[in-house]
Amino acid sequence: MAVYFSIMLVIITAITGVIWLADKFYLAPQRQLKLASAEEKCDGELSEEIADKILEAPFFIDTPVQIFPVIAFVLVLRSFLYEPFQIPSGSMMPTLLDGDFILVNKFNYGLRDPVARNKFVEIGLPERGDVVVFKYPLEPTIDYIKRVIGLPGDRVIYRNKSLYIKPACLATDAQCPEFEQVEMTLVNKGEYSDGQSELTRYTADMPNKTHDILINHDVMPRTQHYFKQSGSQRDEFVVPEGHYFVMGDNRDNSLDGRFWGFVPEENLVGEAVAIWMSFDFERTNNDVLPQWVPTGVRFDRLGSIE
Repeated sequence: MAVYFSIMLVIITAITGVIWLADKFYLAPQRQLKLASAEEKCDGELSEEIADKILEAPFFIDTPVQIFPVIAFVLVLRSFLYEPFQIPSGSMMPTLLDGDFILVNKFNYGLRDPVARNKFVEIGLPERGDVVVFKYPLEPTIDYIKRVIGLPGDRVIYRNKSLYIKPACLATDAQCPEFEQVEMTLVNKGEYSDGQSELTRYTADMPNKTHDILINHDVMPRTQHYFKQSGSQRDEFVVPEGHYFVMGDNRDNSLDGRFWGFVPEENLVGEAVAIWMSFDFERTNNDVLPQWVPTGVRFDRLGSIE
């Protein structure tokens, strides 16, 4: 859906931009000449009302001219700086909740054109632990949000609900690192649930970022459904060059890289950096107001994303 909006925004900007240029450099000067000619014929200045009438552009010219600067600003802001997204599910709990509205930084990972998404300015690449928005590799018209776990060349194991990471090692390195378990510290149990079971909250100590995760100890590992990579075990993933391995923070309720593989670098949209609004949606079918109407604002959730 986002890609269609981007295409429509570019088309509208282009059309209104052409009309704005035509009016500025041809149509508006023609109206000025028409006014001068009318004043010459009348042998003096016309009344202000008549002059304004002659200089007034028709609505199909004036409307695009008025909206072009706004549309162009939105295009630049959304395409190259920040884009708003809404969190539609609980796969990133407790970091992000259903009803959170977030801002995605689109220049941290390089500037891309808004339609073909070809990168034309290199700025940076994701770091392990970043929360990223990307085009779902199996259906690129859909935007997903997950956390980067593995960088290109990393080996990642998710076994018995524990995460192990072996960073990429170059052939020139004198000594390659071994697998290191991501330490988890218990926070609490029962604060969150999936509707049937209580979820346990842990703080995961990633190599360069600390964040909270949720685990459902009542759910058995679904290893048989994991992405099968040639030459590795079902619960082990070797991240190809130019790709990233991502997982949701709600580990047992997330359709992520464990099940479909890796995110190509060209699919990256940007880094989720802040929650700018958060709503509760707790209405039922018996309520008078529709369910999409918020029941409250979660002001305590506003701020940066860890």
